[in-house]
Amino acid sequence: MTLAATDDPKLTSTLLYLDGVSVSFDGYKALRGLSLTLAPGEMRAIIGPNGAGKTTMMDVITGKTRPDEGDVYFEGRHDLTRLDEAEIAELGVGRKFQKPTVFENHTVSDNLLLAAKAPRGVFATLFGGSGAAQNETIERILTTIRLADLRQTRAGGLSHGQKQWLEIGMLLAQDPKLLLVDEPVAGMTDAETAATAELLREISHDHSVVVVEHDMAFVRELGVKVTVLHEGSVLAEGSLDQVSADERVIEVYLGR
Repeated sequence: MTLAATDDPKLTSTLLYLDGVSVSFDGYKALRGLSLTLAPGEMRAIIGPNGAGKTTMMDVITGKTRPDEGDVYFEGRHDLTRLDEAEIAELGVGRKFQKPTVFENHTVSDNLLLAAKAPRGVFATLFGGSGAAQNETIERILTTIRLADLRQTRAGGLSHGQKQWLEIGMLLAQDPKLLLVDEPVAGMTDAETAATAELLREISHDHSVVVVEHDMAFVRELGVKVTVLHEGSVLAEGSLDQVSADERVIEVYLGR
């Protein structure tokens, strides 16, 4: 459901707007009045201890979980609490889970092509699109995800980090306005981790990105605003240096 455009500047100036969002599972409060805004073109890092509500927050944004209360708006006019997962994906919200899911028996290029031809994909509305435009887009994504030299490699033969990049590329082939990326560098080498930070910074020039991560060195590489969640609500926000110096964050998450 799409609501009429609102004059509320809190909504119209944001890509993503959550206010007072609460979710309970069998009496357990996973989110407690969570409020968060993301500007168009912004990349944000979300950190916090296990059980802080990070996954539930992404479930709410993507329509997998309905909040008990609170507002969730996309582009200032789409009430995400009234839409299902497919409708939210169609609006341009893409999600990458922690464990990569690629078509292992297909080549890298074919994985991107399959994603691009899915609903909301780059070519889906063009009935396949022109071969030249299609190839140009695939080439651009291959370059972005550092897999241009492996385009004909079977996806099952990629390293763990390369599979993560391929899945990010498959999301890009869907042309999302917002990417939700869950722990993208878990299990990566130091070199892959550094390359992933650079990759996401490049992507953020054209897309809004929310990155959930535990690796503080990686978050520092991103160089973006950080939101710390704890017990289902926002504990602190600011640069990594600012939140790392916050006594409450040190107490519940970073340790001494």
